[in-house]
Amino acid sequence: MRIIAAALAAFLVLPGVASASDTYWELKPTGTDAQLRGLSAVSGQVAWVSGSKGTVLRTVNGGRSWESVAPPGTEALDFRDIEAFDARNAVALSIGSGESSRIYRTSDGGKTWQESFRNTDPDPAVFYDCVAFFDRFRGLALSDPVNGKFRVLRTWDGGRSWHLNDTKGMPDALPGEFAFAASGQCVTTSGNHAWIATGGGAKARVLESRDGGRSWKASDTPLPSGDAAGVFAVAFKTPWRGVAIGGDYKKPTDPTPAFATYDGHGWKAGKQAPVGYRSGIAYRGNGLVAVGPSGTDTSKDGRSWKVADTGSFDTVDCVGNTCWASGEKGRVGRS
Repeated sequence: MRIIAAALAAFLVLPGVASASDTYWELKPTGTDAQLRGLSAVSGQVAWVSGSKGTVLRTVNGGRSWESVAPPGTEALDFRDIEAFDARNAVALSIGSGESSRIYRTSDGGKTWQESFRNTDPDPAVFYDCVAFFDRFRGLALSDPVNGKFRVLRTWDGGRSWHLNDTKGMPDALPGEFAFAASGQCVTTSGNHAWIATGGGAKARVLESRDGGRSWKASDTPLPSGDAAGVFAVAFKTPWRGVAIGGDYKKPTDPTPAFATYDGHGWKAGKQAPVGYRSGIAYRGNGLVAVGPSGTDTSKDGRSWKVADTGSFDTVDCVGNTCWASGEKGRVGRS
């Protein structure tokens, strides 16, 4: 989706400075004030974050220090998503119309980068939002609809090359429908399945592929939808167990429920939902962690929720028992 304003956040903090509201997360100073909407947790020690001002950072010591490893000459780009396989291999996506939509890959911890994709389609509708991988080799990159259908790039070599997917297997987009480039979680995978989160249209939908991204089927969700509302993030524990979360980013504290669960058959409204807009969600074991500009919520079972923190974050990713979150003013937390 067209770039979401950084002014969303209700809590402004200096880079790496904790406030009294930070109870769930241990902040890990990054030394930048960039908005970090891209995040990939490799382990409790290794994580990559990316964002505005051409920022890509990597830690290999649990966040005690961060190394700036962005591709050279990309200071004007906004890296809204990053997917890392380990401490050395990662793929970063920059968003925007025209040539601003690019994909870079590194295999040496960010010392060098290969530009593996740059959009050259002059159609202003082309706008890549997020990227996800099934494994170390197969991945997808998602663009907003072009000529009435979402556009998907596929890779089979770990992001070294990308190929435009045939749109004959993609259902028609609704009028005004798009994906939100808010947290790098508008597309996700589990097994050979993939899901696309949408908003902007008359209904908030999730598109599902069960064949590695070749063909897709759309399902309605009970989340609110509109110009600034819809599904912002999807996460799956297994191909048959998943969640969707979102809301209206212009109304970050709106209590309208914006959470749904998936059981392999369809989407159902959660019995309880975090209060307010949430842009990121991840499984932590069998539980869930959701983040947004007005705070963090946790759930042990996906049915009941509690407020865990009131600090601002845009995205969250968990590996094992460790979760990482990132967002405005260079904020990164680990829990």
